[in-house]
Amino acid sequence: MNSTDFWTLGVIVGLAAVTLITRSFFLISSKPWSLPHWAQRGLQYAPIAALAGVIVPEIVMSHGQLLQTWQDARLFAVVAGAAWYFWRKRSSWALLGTIVVGMAVYLPLHLGLGW
Repeated sequence: MNSTDFWTLGVIVGLAAVTLITRSFFLISSKPWSLPHWAQRGLQYAPIAALAGVIVPEIVMSHGQLLQTWQDARLFAVVAGAAWYFWRKRSSWALLGTIVVGMAVYLPLHLGLGW
């Protein structure tokens, strides 16, 4: 083994140790642990922040540039998926249906028309 392999192994072991220690803080304490009110309130916005930071750029950008045309399969898939979700949001199948409907619109447009 050369020195690079030892460094790689050391980094992997170190990262595993840090992950194990930080995640076990919740299990080490014998008394119940709760988040402060400000942290609980902040976590309510985490899904919205994830959508804004990850999903939206994937929908409206291609190769680091804003879409220049409406002929993009992702736009139609998002509209169809959102329509399904708002139509069936009280159903237990709302989330799965959103994915299925979105992909049912996306795949023919992307593969069939090349959008």
